[in-house]
Amino acid sequence: PHDRGVGRTHGLEDADVDIGRLLQEVLHLIEVEGQRKGLALSTFGEISFGALRGDPTRLRQALLNYANNAVKFTEHGSVTLGVKILDEDPAGILLRFEVRDTGIGIDEVTLHRLFNAFEQADNSSTRHYGGTGLGLAITKKLAQMMGGEAGATSTVGKGSIFWFTARLAK
Repeated sequence: PHDRGVGRTHGLEDADVDIGRLLQEVLHLIEVEGQRKGLALSTFGEISFGALRGDPTRLRQALLNYANNAVKFTEHGSVTLGVKILDEDPAGILLRFEVRDTGIGIDEVTLHRLFNAFEQADNSSTRHYGGTGLGLAITKKLAQMMGGEAGATSTVGKGSIFWFTARLAK
């Protein structure tokens, strides 16, 4: 049988996933730092998808990696978490999770390197913002384990959209 990224074969948990609750939990985890910086924090998209099965712990970890980075690299404006359906069949659903920010943005050349382990935008941003550059590589690996992929689009000075996809069972 074709494994669509859900189940124990890849070391993933097979549990109920409440997408709305997941988004609210991650929003709550970034709330203190976001409010300290005066950022508007919100969610978008359809929150109720019915009964889904997957790995809520790894979904939360992937989304939180992106959300923490968004808050870290955004001085003014907003951070928004969301999800949308990319594909659906009787067995499952492919969701795209996004974290949008109005932060510093990333140039095109750097953007292509960011999902490799230990890559960062540059050393000066490491000194200023902190971090090892592992979070994005981990998120990419988690997405692949869940039958998806990860990526980003960005405009320097305007912000970024970091996304990952995951296939969940119905």
